[in-house]
Amino acid sequence: MKRLLAIPVLLVALLAVAAVGAGQGNARPAAKLPKGFFGIGPQTVLTGEDAEYMGAGGVESIRLPISWPNVQRTAQGGYDWHEVDLSVAAASRQGIQVLPFIWGTPSWLAGKSTTMPLNNRRQRVAWSALLRAAVERYGPGGQFWTEHATEGEDGEPAIRPARPIRTWQIWNEANFFYFAFPVSPTRYAQLLKLSRRTIKRFDPGATIVLTGLFGEPTAKGRRGMPAAEYLKRLYRVPGIKSQFEGVALHPYAVDSEKLEILVEGVREVTRDARDRPRFYITEMGWGSQNNFKQVAFEQGIRGQVRQLRGAYEYLIENRNRLNLKGVYWFSWKDVKGACSFCDSVGLFRAGQKFRPKPAWHAFVGFSGGRARP
Repeated sequence: MKRLLAIPVLLVALLAVAAVGAGQGNARPAAKLPKGFFGIGPQTVLTGEDAEYMGAGGVESIRLPISWPNVQRTAQGGYDWHEVDLSVAAASRQGIQVLPFIWGTPSWLAGKSTTMPLNNRRQRVAWSALLRAAVERYGPGGQFWTEHATEGEDGEPAIRPARPIRTWQIWNEANFFYFAFPVSPTRYAQLLKLSRRTIKRFDPGATIVLTGLFGEPTAKGRRGMPAAEYLKRLYRVPGIKSQFEGVALHPYAVDSEKLEILVEGVREVTRDARDRPRFYITEMGWGSQNNFKQVAFEQGIRGQVRQLRGAYEYLIENRNRLNLKGVYWFSWKDVKGACSFCDSVGLFRAGQKFRPKPAWHAFVGFSGGRARP
């Protein structure tokens, strides 16, 4: 009888411990997750204080844009890595990984940034040169790590150990006219092959990730294509499976249930192609404003929390089946005027101060981090 009574007592004790952990919000999930699983896609250059909050909150990776038009403004001007350096340095000092996505064609090469650099030899050579410069700066043995191996003249601490970038994402939302026009899986396949050849030449161990595919653009034809259909057509290109290691999705959806449908649709395509690539959610998010009828991705303060929890619960539970390696919440802080819901999609409100929303506390509940440094 004593043995039978011990079970409920033990259960109560365990529940009490669990309740304390939940209240503190710093207990890691029981699930064993890949290193770098909890990611953030910031909208602005990362500051040291941003990185401190991220490090405390259990953020393990950031998805960093490398905009070619910003890095190389003129054909003769060389590369300006200043803003990229700031974010890489801030993240690296906190032990946070960096996943860059490189996209955009400068105006001195094409009329629009959404034109992939494939139309002539000059564009292709310039794109390859950019990739080489990025790998030689941030990859293994890169110039950036050499420059930051010792304390800076301004007193900035050295970055030790070096954290070279080994994973590169090629372009952004190539299935949506906002980032690529015309939308064409065959053209993207050409860009992918060119990019892989260049990156692998200078870092043979690098991992190549496909463009993050927007789940269901409302635009059609040359202006937009659903992620699953785009990926299906991409797989039809002969030899394409050997050109990448990772598939990426941006499952923006009205709610987490719709997100599941988008994710499973992409997984079905990879299964039909007899492929099992690494899978990444390189953007995911809902806004905290109440403009649901105007912007389907805005769910209000409570709705943002509800959708965040629903999405992470599903993704963590199914991580092994999906071969899911990382999930990047977009975004870190609200930014006014950047896009239709960029002003409310952050985990913190806009401004230099750190004013967390309830969604930030929900996030650290999954990541096992702390709300403050």
